[in-house]
Amino acid sequence: VKKDFLKLTDLTKVEVLELLKKAAELKKFKAEGTTHQPLKGKSLGMIFNKNSTRTRISFEVG
Repeated sequence: VKKDFLKLTDLTKVEVLELLKKAAELKKFKAEGTTHQPLKGKSLGMIFNKNSTRTRISFEVG
């Protein structure tokens, strides 16, 4: 189960080390000029629980 990351103290030492390791990997991809596409070939669905103010107002004006 994923949890929210609001402040560094919300993570364990192991989680911080994993995060730093992943950051180093991404930095290496960028330095090499290669593309990192972890979601390639996957689909993503998003559900929004609250109305967007911008969207709501644009529909009301329209």
